[in-house]
Amino acid sequence: MSERRTRTRNRQSQDQDLPLREDIRLLGRLLGDTIREHAGQPMFDLVEQIRRAAVRYRRDHDVDSLTGFEATIAALGAAEATNVVRAFSYFHHLANIAEDLHQRRRRRTTRQETGGETVHEVESVAAALTRLRAAGVSPRKIIARLERCRVEPVLTAHPTEVQRKSILERHRAIAARLSAHRSRLEAEPAARLGARPAVEAPAIRVALEDDLRRDILILWKTNELRPAKPTVADEIENGLGYFRSTFLAVIPRIYAALEDALGHEVEVSSFLRVGSWIGGDRDGNPHVTHDVTEQAVARQAAVVLEHYLVEIHALGGELSLSSRYVDVPPELVALAARSPDRAASRTEEPFRRALTGVYARLAATVTGLVGGAATVEPRSAVAPADPYRSAAELLADLNVLDQALGVASLDVVRSGRLRDLRRAVSVFGFHLAPLDLRQHSGVHGRVVREILARATGRDVYDGLDEQARQNLLVAELRTARPLVSPHLTYGAETTESLATVSAAWRLHARYGVETIPSYVISMTAGPSDVLEVALLAKEGGLLVPGQEPRLALNIVPLFETIEDLRGCGAIMERLFSLPIYRQLVESRGDLQEVMLGYSDSNKDGGFLTSNWELYKAEQSLVQTFGRHGVALRLFHGRGGTVGRGGGPSYHAVLAQPPGSVNGQLRLTEQGEVIASKYADPLVATGNLETLIAATLEATLLPPVDLGPDDGSFGEAMEDLSGRAFTAYRDLVYGTPGFIQYFREATPINEISDLNIGSRPSARRSSDRIEDLRAIPWVFSWGQSRQSIPGFFGFGSAVMGFLSGPLRASRERLLKAMYRRWPFFRTVVDKLDMVLAKTDMGIASRYAGLVSDRKIRRKIFERIEREHDETRKAFFLITGAKTLLASNPSLARSLRNRIPYIDPLNHLQVDLLRRLRAGRGDTTELRRAIHLTINGVAAGLRNSG
Repeated sequence: MSERRTRTRNRQSQDQDLPLREDIRLLGRLLGDTIREHAGQPMFDLVEQIRRAAVRYRRDHDVDSLTGFEATIAALGAAEATNVVRAFSYFHHLANIAEDLHQRRRRRTTRQETGGETVHEVESVAAALTRLRAAGVSPRKIIARLERCRVEPVLTAHPTEVQRKSILERHRAIAARLSAHRSRLEAEPAARLGARPAVEAPAIRVALEDDLRRDILILWKTNELRPAKPTVADEIENGLGYFRSTFLAVIPRIYAALEDALGHEVEVSSFLRVGSWIGGDRDGNPHVTHDVTEQAVARQAAVVLEHYLVEIHALGGELSLSSRYVDVPPELVALAARSPDRAASRTEEPFRRALTGVYARLAATVTGLVGGAATVEPRSAVAPADPYRSAAELLADLNVLDQALGVASLDVVRSGRLRDLRRAVSVFGFHLAPLDLRQHSGVHGRVVREILARATGRDVYDGLDEQARQNLLVAELRTARPLVSPHLTYGAETTESLATVSAAWRLHARYGVETIPSYVISMTAGPSDVLEVALLAKEGGLLVPGQEPRLALNIVPLFETIEDLRGCGAIMERLFSLPIYRQLVESRGDLQEVMLGYSDSNKDGGFLTSNWELYKAEQSLVQTFGRHGVALRLFHGRGGTVGRGGGPSYHAVLAQPPGSVNGQLRLTEQGEVIASKYADPLVATGNLETLIAATLEATLLPPVDLGPDDGSFGEAMEDLSGRAFTAYRDLVYGTPGFIQYFREATPINEISDLNIGSRPSARRSSDRIEDLRAIPWVFSWGQSRQSIPGFFGFGSAVMGFLSGPLRASRERLLKAMYRRWPFFRTVVDKLDMVLAKTDMGIASRYAGLVSDRKIRRKIFERIEREHDETRKAFFLITGAKTLLASNPSLARSLRNRIPYIDPLNHLQVDLLRRLRAGRGDTTELRRAIHLTINGVAAGLRNSG
């Protein structure tokens, strides 16, 4: 009976995947036709030869097939290799489009999501509300809690998106065309009756193929690589594109759906927002200056104001309501009377007259507020009008319209465009997105040192210990006397830092305090790092000293290394114990934000220790903040890959320690993850609802993260983490020749040369792992299919833990931890995807590039042994028989993709060997290697 049910489920799954297979076959055939017509039949035959050999090798483990296609690859000229790479890469691009469309179709019934790294559950707000009600949480309590909630994904410009904007736009065009034609095919009468037509409508099929053939040809003839690094201005515009296409429309609808689900005609607070670092994050990026930050805010404001103008114009076209048929309250009469619209045709149309006045005021606001930053000229207003001084004034006028519709019992009209516009103004204001500032703590230390030296005539700061620094900084924060003098000249770094805080003050005055809400301090290692920024804020007018000092923005320490994570609770304890700092926190509503770095902690201590120390850091912060009566908002600095904290958001949030969410959730989104999650409005809706659902459940439901009372889970994790940390640190920081191995067995140098971001790949020029950014570190290991940031240390930790006479009881303990402890289960489940994309056979080819045989053998054997032990540990703990057993969609996807990814990896290895040996045209070889990086990233669906 069980086998029959399994066969039935498999048949159902295959039936559900039939449209996907049809779409991939269609796109693959059209790509093949394009290659044949524009690269020649011999090139098409060569690509097919390599593809078939790769399929045979994967299917039959046929060594002759592998040897054959490696020999074929080695014989290719640079131009031929480039075309082969492009062919395999574009197959992945097209397959990604088809898979994303398929997931969107299935989401309507199965609520699944594609997030680049994996395919995982999306939890809707409606489902979360159902669970909350079942647990006895009333709508009134939910509404009250939302008043104190903040859910905010934050877009960053971190360089992990290898695709050009032109390529992504062509992808969207193909997706839209394929989706439209698929919908038309499925709408045929036979399909509506539940049967698939035997023959699809020929006209539809021909039109589909012609359109797609045209799109694929354009794609084939488009340069995949950026000819130059994007500027910060380019990155700002890329980020703004997601607001135009998605967030401005989607977020108001999410609020409307939530309010409708809660009932009682409620209006919840604006707790869901989308933040940004693009144009504000200057850590390691010399191109982000105070001027750039001001330009970023001006462009953000222009985008949101242009949106309001379009919506108000459209609303005026809709609300042709006549005072003959609608009771008009005095507030609307007064608003209409203030309008400069005196047209006789509007005499009986108070809503339109009022909106004409609103439009005129908003047009004046655009002119005065953003000026040349606007890219769209507003429609001419009927007459000049006073600009709005704030978004609150605009919202007040829109509320008059809303209340008038309510009085007239026109709720159906009220719930349309006006409802969405009012919510948009509440959420986006005149600034569109909260823009954080970020800088490295080392910069602040040097700046404060110079300011003090110039003020006193001697270096009074550099030689001080931590306590002495705190004492000096606290004393300066208490006095109203400024340290900076307009009559003194400062170095470039100090001048720019002071200009940045002054720019933040101006932006607050111009656009509102929500414009620049936070200043994030990278690599915070002590209380003085936070107090230094407070001092800079005081010099820039953002901190007003006195008996009741006031701070105009959040100062956010970012703890990144293992050592700093271990000490973060004590650092915050010390800060809260300083009366002046506690007063500053009180001025911020008794709420302190803390950011935790997933990427650098992983690079510093490895996958398992990073996760455990992050968990313990959250526990420590919850306890510290509780003692001082301060609300904690955690800001999770996650990347897209597991090695940088990526993974399913819903389960990650629910696996946080009890009390650490408490209605507050910020997390970074970047690169290919932004495109994957937010380019499509339907997908974006699912992902944003997931964050809301997880936040509500983690806040209002009883903690699920309980574990046994005897503490054995924590003790076991401490043991495992210690073993994993030792193994990882010994490999990465303690093995002679490791840096050489890393440089030669991965394409790190070529990745650093890619034009994928304005930010340099390292904070400073050196060979030290510590100075390398986490993104190229993870990206390089993923490209070479070694993936050590995602697993190294786990296997040896588990096997060491199980060694000895206690093996049986400890094995039972690990299995219990996996069953009962969400944190541990989430950590172990992340390994599933990492191991599925790791390949020691491919990795051995990259290891073969290492010139020193002794180093190559010693290090690769350790990686291979750790990989094998991690697989064994994963299967032992989970009870799974195969990888991705719990994620059949991703398993099928990878199974179909691997034969197309393998040739790209082999080509990359061969091209790297040629480049390093000086064989061939260096420029052409580098271009071909960059194309393989692009293709492998598309195939694996993640980069950094």
